[in-house]
Amino acid sequence: MGRATLSTAALSAAARLRGQRGRTRGRGRLAALVAMVVTAAFSLGGCTAKPLLTPGDGKLQVVTTTGILRDLVKNVGGDRVDAVSIIPDGADPHTYEPTLRDARNVVYADVAFSNYAMLEEHNIIKVLDTNLPKSATNVSLVEESAKYAADLIQLTENVNLNTVWLGLRVWGSGQQLGVTRDSDVLIQATNVTGPGKMYGYLTGTFGDTSVYFDSSNGFDASDDYKDDTATLPADSHTHLSWAFTKPGIYHVTLRGQVKATPSAIPVTVGQATYTFAVGVNPSEAGIKNPVVFNQGHADLSVELDNGGMDTHYDPTGGGEMTQKTYPANQVVIEVPNNAIAEIPGDRQFRFLGHPGDQIYQLAQAVLGNHVHGELDPHTWQNVRNAEAYVKLIRDTLSAKDPAGTATYSANAARYLSQLDALDNYMRTTIAKIPQANRYLVTTHDGFAYLGKAYGIQIAGFVTPNPSSQPSLADRRKLTESIHNLKVKAVFLEPNLKARSSDLTQVANEQHVKVCPIYGDTLDSGAPTYIDMMRFNANTLRKCLG
Repeated sequence: MGRATLSTAALSAAARLRGQRGRTRGRGRLAALVAMVVTAAFSLGGCTAKPLLTPGDGKLQVVTTTGILRDLVKNVGGDRVDAVSIIPDGADPHTYEPTLRDARNVVYADVAFSNYAMLEEHNIIKVLDTNLPKSATNVSLVEESAKYAADLIQLTENVNLNTVWLGLRVWGSGQQLGVTRDSDVLIQATNVTGPGKMYGYLTGTFGDTSVYFDSSNGFDASDDYKDDTATLPADSHTHLSWAFTKPGIYHVTLRGQVKATPSAIPVTVGQATYTFAVGVNPSEAGIKNPVVFNQGHADLSVELDNGGMDTHYDPTGGGEMTQKTYPANQVVIEVPNNAIAEIPGDRQFRFLGHPGDQIYQLAQAVLGNHVHGELDPHTWQNVRNAEAYVKLIRDTLSAKDPAGTATYSANAARYLSQLDALDNYMRTTIAKIPQANRYLVTTHDGFAYLGKAYGIQIAGFVTPNPSSQPSLADRRKLTESIHNLKVKAVFLEPNLKARSSDLTQVANEQHVKVCPIYGDTLDSGAPTYIDMMRFNANTLRKCLG
């Protein structure tokens, strides 16, 4: 059974179990249900047993998405809570797919903590939000931690291309449409006119492709355009490649729909027709005084709050927060002649045509299935932000279990004192590294908070997202950065070793050390958050000092 099938099974089986939770009274019936789901989880999710929540033991049942959050909860909750994480230690939160055993834990949780800000794979959020009891408390820590003085960093994307970088975007909360974190926003191609064929596709891990839009076989309204649909979470962005087989003017009609729940009927938010000038002068589009998208970063966007579909554009490529909004009928998207490329020989690209044939293509720029929001989610790399998490966890547990307020407050105070000491240790240890050596080159772009908080300059990374496959340009820039800055070492996350051959190879070519560093997950070498951060400080000093 594939990952997508397993996640669907987890959703449906847990929904049945959730219904049984409300009806079950006897211990024997409950044990039978638990055994049924656990057996299914073993058969579908592998042979490694994960801890189970134990309802009825008198403790507050807490589920977290990551092991780092689980550790924070245990330090605050102590003996009054049972805490388990959906993502096992050593796994990548960007790609992990939940099992039935994970869904079973969600069903029995009283409180759920997720990092969110698009850190976790979206199916994790779906399993969490779909199966969590209505009486449970559900907290997104990144967003809520701002109230506790967390220092959050906005994501910016500045990719140097000689064409516009064109993606898909969902703007707004959509509260009036019933949109939540586990809702789906559907962006569908319903019609394309032009001299040739148009394709919209994403290049994912190790070059595998997902085709979102394909005009070569028409558009089928009878099945609701299911073969020409891109699906995104609310308030997110994804990258995309756009390919055209012949020069000329194209008109691409997209429709935005919202599916608030897995069983809901999609509701249309808006529709717009976008104009592309492929290999010809944008003036040929016939639009008076058009806004021509020919550089930087642009998105074709579903507007959840205002309704309709628009375009967002920043010619400097600074990111979503610096984009301006333009109506689709005032815009021409230029695909210039310098965007001509040959279809690769890899079978993954055979849908575009014959290998070696020319196409006009707006490149994806950042490879990989890289869906993200507007905030960098790796907040815990600044210990002060972990302290904000702890205060939020303390207050959440106290509100859910008022009888334990004194315990939670005392535990949090003790742990916050330890985190203060950890923050000081990070600063003093990294300060011992010569200033000229404080350059960090890593597996993926997950250490901006560490750099900002403790005076380390992020000099490079293999890819922005660990599920990405690095391009030749990525590798070239990485090599130049290491050489020009005389970088002493590069840092590899233990859980990403299998996908970090490029970083290791570049380091060997440049004769620099490869050292470990922890990013998104705990393991036996760093079983707690404090262990992880002390390890990072020590490895930075040892390898860069």
